[in-house]
Amino acid sequence: MKLLYLDCGMGAAGDMLAAALLELLPDADAFMEELDGLGLPGVTVKREASVKCGITGTHFSVTVDGHEEESLDHHEHGHHHDHGHHHDHEHHHDHEHHHDHAHHHSSMEDIRHIVEQLAIPQTVKADVLAVYNLIAEAESHAHGVPVAEIHFHEVGTMDAIADIAAVCLLMDRLAPDQVIASPVHVGSGHVRCAHGILPVPAPATAHILRDVPVYGGGIKGELCTPTGAALLKHFATSFGDMPVMRVQSIGYGMGKKDFTTANCLRAMLGETKDKTGTILELSCNVDDMTAEQIGFAMERFFEAGALDVYTAPIGMKKSRPGTLIRVMCTEENREALLRLMFRHTTTIGVRETEFRRHILDRTTEVVHTPYGEVRRKVSVGYGITRTKYEYEDLARIAAEQDMSLDALCAALERE
Repeated sequence: MKLLYLDCGMGAAGDMLAAALLELLPDADAFMEELDGLGLPGVTVKREASVKCGITGTHFSVTVDGHEEESLDHHEHGHHHDHGHHHDHEHHHDHEHHHDHAHHHSSMEDIRHIVEQLAIPQTVKADVLAVYNLIAEAESHAHGVPVAEIHFHEVGTMDAIADIAAVCLLMDRLAPDQVIASPVHVGSGHVRCAHGILPVPAPATAHILRDVPVYGGGIKGELCTPTGAALLKHFATSFGDMPVMRVQSIGYGMGKKDFTTANCLRAMLGETKDKTGTILELSCNVDDMTAEQIGFAMERFFEAGALDVYTAPIGMKKSRPGTLIRVMCTEENREALLRLMFRHTTTIGVRETEFRRHILDRTTEVVHTPYGEVRRKVSVGYGITRTKYEYEDLARIAAEQDMSLDALCAALERE
């Protein structure tokens, strides 16, 4: 299975993601020519080598009519556009641009029209619009206005669309079966934007990163931009530590700012094997055991390492109702479980069958909730991700809070 792992230890921005993914392509020059031919008015893209803390990577830049958009909030990545914070709610900004572009603005409908004109596949257009919708919805929530009233500065819009389109095209080109991102470093302190001084992460970024593991740190400044957050939220199938994988290529996307830590986003593309293996099924039929005896036996089997134990009602010889007991186990627990089956059941024979099984990679993470810590099981593989809260934790909290399990689960989902 093709796996893309994104190391966001220094946050994420649209240009950094584009640069990191670009390094994974065997022919980056041809891709850059393709980007220049997308049809964005006045837009030119370029890549250049960049060195951070001795590591060589790529910086991805976008110019609009020969100008590179300067950030109003001084993103610590040297990010040259502030996609979310450049909106205008029926009032005038009193700042000055760093170049001679007029203060034109684009609505989501304008952006949709621009994207539909791009020479890219329809599926990629859908990805671009989905990412932009995440940003617009976050801005709408942060500022209390409808999405239709969110407007973006025209130059910043072209810049942002180029970044987002580049990442979406690269994802389409690389076609990973699964995308895992590390917990996201958002930075700390405050950031200056068109509306004043805001805490880090900025409100729009914080809204987008709900349900995503994030952390701050000693680095002052905004490490994760709204665009970077939206791209991660859209493409990442899960967030967590890098799984066991055979890495085939590595890309470094560089920001402009220098820190004591290398200011880069690292992308690692490789293969990981979906877990397969053999499993044994030990089974027997009994017609002279009580329910209590069977239950006692099942508990002993689990204690001895059985992967699963289950029963089914069956009809046996002489028309007697009976119970089929099945014990699933690995080869290493086979002998111990055979002894226990003869000790704790009335059977005089146990059948053994070998099966090949395909399983998801499973991990457990701890989620901090208003009700306390709750363990959540995460299962990943074959292109899907599933999560499930640990029953014992839910049962304990539901009892403590005098809630039903359904009400507790619904409350946790709203957090």
